[in-house]
Amino acid sequence: MTRSRLFFATDVHGSQKVMQKFVWAGKFYKVDVLILGGDITGKVVVPIISRPDGTYQAEVRGGVIQQVQTEDELEELESRINNQGFYTCHVTPEEMNHLSSSNAAREELFARVMKESIQKFHQHAEEYLNGTGIKCFIQAGNDDTPDVRALLDDSNFIYNPEGKVVEIDKHHEMISTGYANMTPWHCPGDIPDEELRDKIEQMTSQVQNMENCIFNIHCPPFDSGLDIAPELDDNRTVVYSQGRISMVPVGSRAVRKAIETHQPLLGLHGHIHESRGAYKIGQTMCINPGSEYSEGLLRGVIVTLDKKGIKGYQFVAG
Repeated sequence: MTRSRLFFATDVHGSQKVMQKFVWAGKFYKVDVLILGGDITGKVVVPIISRPDGTYQAEVRGGVIQQVQTEDELEELESRINNQGFYTCHVTPEEMNHLSSSNAAREELFARVMKESIQKFHQHAEEYLNGTGIKCFIQAGNDDTPDVRALLDDSNFIYNPEGKVVEIDKHHEMISTGYANMTPWHCPGDIPDEELRDKIEQMTSQVQNMENCIFNIHCPPFDSGLDIAPELDDNRTVVYSQGRISMVPVGSRAVRKAIETHQPLLGLHGHIHESRGAYKIGQTMCINPGSEYSEGLLRGVIVTLDKKGIKGYQFVAG
């Protein structure tokens, strides 16, 4: 009986090390399909200032000023910053002053380095996976801007499945969306739950065999154990109860309703980094592999499928 192995990961948030590991996972785990479920870009650019005395200076994580002298030290510093999910750029002190005083300049810089990062990732994926026969699906998430979705469409090798019904193999279809219900941060891909419901239903109406369908939906279903996050008040401050952080479900009711109604074979989710796990809703197995991108760790799940269903799944990390 023909089987397919897929590797699913999500929420890499621009970490160069984790993004490379995702591409390498295809051969390493001997899978047929790679799926990256969203939130692929970083959120911050860290300028590295080229100083007149020949040294380089950057304000790294935690507000610490890091200064290096040699090219080897500079390369190590950039790699460390990139692997945490931050972008880097080289600037003069004068350019740094301009960035500090201009929102437009900062936005233009971020858009440029983000685009360069995705293009570099496209090139790496094509070079590494070309000729392997491994299918590679990558979608944007709610943290990613509309520009990211457009950049994903530019690749002839990586396929952006957003809003489409695609074939994983001859027995399994997949629907995908990186949008999420509203969050306190009002991210670019946050939409009302009603709109998310409509996006899902537009795709489900085109599915030929729902029993073997995969729902690749970035946001997990509400109250599934895959969506537990710290509770925030109106000021986005963490809420404490009896001296402990209050943890609450923050997933999408629309996603849960769609799964309960249509009962697909498998749900692949992310969005809530700390909620790694598996949960069954009726006949549907829902999985969130979690994320530890800032530590350079790729978390994922390998799922083995045949025409009769899920033969097994295994959480992996490396």
